Amino acid sequence: MLRALKPVLFILAAIYFGIDELFSVAARPIAAWLARQHFFHRFRDWSHSLRPYAALALFAVPLLILEPVKPIAAYLAATGHFAAGATLFVVGEILKLVLVERLFQLNRRKLMSIAAFAWCYVHLCAIWSWLESFAVWQSVRRTILTLQRRRRPLFRI
Repeated sequence: MLRALKPVLFILAAIYFGIDELFSVAARPIAAWLARQHFFHRFRDWSHSLRPYAALALFAVPLLILEPVKPIAAYLAATGHFAAGATLFVVGEILKLVLVERLFQLNRRKLMSIAAFAWCYVHLCAIWSWLESFAVWQSVRRTILTLQRRRRPLFRI
């Protein structure tokens, strides 16, 4: 039974991480722009003053709120509300990636000082490396990079 589930779990994990990778292309310029804004400097100073578990809570809240956006968007699309589902998915995913990635960068040392978080992070990185080792993943990644290079002359972000 478990052997039969491995390919399904691999495909689901690859789709999940692949979607995050695709949306991170759009999220990076937004996160860079956000970091340059004046109001964000105050937020950065405030977040640096937090203790590790408070930083974990600050990191977890947007993740817990925005992670269920994917299944909700899929449900909307499956029930005939494709435009609403697609919009919810795109906005929610970009928002999640921008907020979570930025909060992680701001509080990385504090988060990694929490043993359980560090353990989860190390294992997630191992799964990520395992997925990236497959030829299919590398082919998709090359295609994404090619599309990015072609897009740059058209749109300056």
